[in-house]
Amino acid sequence: MSDKSSTRRIPHTGLSLAAATLTGIVALYIALVAFGNITDFGTNQQFVRHVLAMDTTFKDPDLMGRAITSRTLQDAAYLGIIAWETLTALTLIVATALWALGIRRRSGLARARLVSTAGLLMLLLLFGAGFLAIGGEWFAMWQSEAWNGLEAATRNVTLAGIALLVVHLPGAAGPSGETVRTEE
Repeated sequence: MSDKSSTRRIPHTGLSLAAATLTGIVALYIALVAFGNITDFGTNQQFVRHVLAMDTTFKDPDLMGRAITSRTLQDAAYLGIIAWETLTALTLIVATALWALGIRRRSGLARARLVSTAGLLMLLLLFGAGFLAIGGEWFAMWQSEAWNGLEAATRNVTLAGIALLVVHLPGAAGPSGETVRTEE
């Protein structure tokens, strides 16, 4: 009588599914943000103009030299934001599709992780570097009661950061399962 044992793979779809779902949620969110900025162009155009002009801050003379009052430059910055949002949304939509395909095929999840990482980092750059650091600190957006987007930017950084952490948890895109010894 021989002791025959074999190994088989038990899929870890839960963590991959969580990464796919979070990536998809962020993709949907930023796609809707970009769509809203395109279809309701004027609302956030005013936001960007006021933040860059620093016209609702404390108007400290030591800081007002940072203000950008050129409508052309303000609108160029806003168009750049919309383009970045759109590119981020497309990247995350592709990442979500790669997660779905990878989970179904039980392979290719590393590519899904890579594309998710790129899209989530793009979102972190926009809201972390762009809105929190540059808008919040350089243009003193924190001083404005009317045109202060720091709370919304913090929510976006938090959501993207959590999604990025889940995408990079061990096993999310690694081997499709753990090895389990079974008796035959």
